[in-house]
Amino acid sequence: MRKSGFADTPHGRLAWVESGGEGPAVLFIHGNSACKTYFGRQFESEIGRRYRLIAFDLPGHGESSDAPDPATTYSIHGFADAAMAFLEARGIGRAVIVGWSLGGHIALELLARWPGTVAAWITGTPPAGTGDMQSAFLPSDNMGLTFKESFTEEEARSQAQAGVGAGVPLEPWMLEAEMRADGRFRPLMLKSIIEGRDLDGREIAATAPQPLAVVSGGAEPFVNNAFLTSLTYRNLWDGKVHILDGLGHMPFWQAPERVNPLLARFLDEVAR
Repeated sequence: MRKSGFADTPHGRLAWVESGGEGPAVLFIHGNSACKTYFGRQFESEIGRRYRLIAFDLPGHGESSDAPDPATTYSIHGFADAAMAFLEARGIGRAVIVGWSLGGHIALELLARWPGTVAAWITGTPPAGTGDMQSAFLPSDNMGLTFKESFTEEEARSQAQAGVGAGVPLEPWMLEAEMRADGRFRPLMLKSIIEGRDLDGREIAATAPQPLAVVSGGAEPFVNNAFLTSLTYRNLWDGKVHILDGLGHMPFWQAPERVNPLLARFLDEVAR
């Protein structure tokens, strides 16, 4: 039976949901200005019945509170600190991490910093360092909104639609999540990236001993897939980057019938 609640941490009161499965723990981390609801098509699947899927709203997102100290929390490494504080509050000592977009960058930090990380799966995320930004991402108008402090409703709608995929119906809660997000995190996150205060994702991918699955849509609007396939990985799951033809930035929502079997195989191989 699905469970939900709140965990009090130094980074704020964080809202969470669990699938109710009895298997090993799997932590899902959402993207920029999004929320935990985006993983519903995994939680409601056979994966959710077989594994203890857990998702939480990052500080300043969804039903979680804004960060009490934005300068401490609102960065990739600060969000990773919040994730570790959340896991500690929930008494979780080992987990597979599934990160999407911003959540994938956080997952990479956890791969390097949290001893309980069994393996990681990243989607819509290039393992990049500060010097890789131009080659790791594709130029687009929506990329310009990634670090903008406040959105108009039109900008929020554009950002949400670009994330979910062209032609994919936009749910009302997706727009609400974009509008709810504490926009202070966006420029603070950019500042941290520019100053090099977050770990180098390329280095993590090249050195982390745990299995790392890298999955991307073939029609990904933000991430340069050629960059993903050019990198050196120490333990790349399946020995390849999985490029899913025709899918965009959020393949797990857009086509769960294609992504869920792949994710299930990954979890079966790394977590059990």
